[in-house]
Amino acid sequence: MNKAATSLEKSASANSKILLLTIGIILIGANLRAPLTSVGSLIPFIRDDLAMSNALAGTITTLPLLAFALFSPFAPKIANKSGMERTIFFSLIVLIIGIIIRSLQGIIPLFTGTILIGLAIAVGNVLLPGFIKMNFPLKIGVMTGIYAVFMNLFGALASGISVPLSSFRSLGWHGALEAWAILAFIAVLFWLPQLRNNYIVIKPASTPSQRGNSIWRSPLAWKVTLFMGLQSFMFYTMMTWLPGILQLNGYSSNAAGWMLFLMQFAIIPITFIIPVLAGRMKDQKILSIITALFFFFGIGGLLIGNASLIPLSIILFGIASGSAFSLAMMFFSLRTNNGGQAAALSGMAQSFGYLLAAIGPVLFGGLHDLTNGWTVPLSMLLIISIVILFVGIEAGKDRIVTHKN
Repeated sequence: MNKAATSLEKSASANSKILLLTIGIILIGANLRAPLTSVGSLIPFIRDDLAMSNALAGTITTLPLLAFALFSPFAPKIANKSGMERTIFFSLIVLIIGIIIRSLQGIIPLFTGTILIGLAIAVGNVLLPGFIKMNFPLKIGVMTGIYAVFMNLFGALASGISVPLSSFRSLGWHGALEAWAILAFIAVLFWLPQLRNNYIVIKPASTPSQRGNSIWRSPLAWKVTLFMGLQSFMFYTMMTWLPGILQLNGYSSNAAGWMLFLMQFAIIPITFIIPVLAGRMKDQKILSIITALFFFFGIGGLLIGNASLIPLSIILFGIASGSAFSLAMMFFSLRTNNGGQAAALSGMAQSFGYLLAAIGPVLFGGLHDLTNGWTVPLSMLLIISIVILFVGIEAGKDRIVTHKN
């Protein structure tokens, strides 16, 4: 009886630890987009209150992407010295500080806080795929799907409720932005038990792909990186310019906003389905092909401009975006041997990826200004969807990153 009771206690303890870890991962996922998407709909209020130009106001959304690009390669190195759990924990503390500073009055606090938020989220973006591979090696697809769903769900929620929240009891844009510190604080509380583990990311190298910076010399790593980068380019470009494209096709600003919501809503279910499917497949080539085709037909429908095709085109693009992001996250785990490699590949791919994401809206807008229309910039996205097809097929092959692959 004593042995049986002890066994039950150990089982209950293990289950509670897994539950706490799962909740912690969900809460981190929820914090990876909400602090960023919450600011988008409030930019007009911030601009008018601080007497900013449109160009300066636009950098509020660009700065975090640049922070992702510049800081992502360093996140695995910091985790290697401080431990993965501890690094994620301190990134949440920095996130809370950044949210509070951003909510203070003045342009300098606004941009200082925004940069801190970008640096903090970069850590979570990079380390979470490796952390999942380390703790859930047999459930990578399910756990990746779970955190991706909550990331996009809270991202969409934050973009939708920020303006109503700013009107609640005269909170204003300051209070509406500051409220998201509560979500980050809850994540900190649930992450505290993980500090007892504090796994060091990269163990002593035993394979070529683990030595120094050799992952940057891997052709397969670059294909995964290109896939990550190009899908980020597509998503953030469309997030920025879809309302403008739709207004030229007769949509009101309010209706165009709802179409943007439709695109984000289409992303949510697919971010769970694709990781589960990908984790059960020997390779992911067919998923990469379907994703690229959805990008192609989604952009193609917008290019045609037929009113009846536009909602379907936006849904197809949303599905493609959710699928591409989920596949990229899965590639970090499926194309590597361990959590350390996964974190290194994630840092490499997200660094390059978010740099492309920051360039995308500017390049797209520049082509629009040069041609005075949307045909050429949308045609550019069509070409990129074809490139995504080829790099996706290569990234989807059943191989592991080495200096030869």
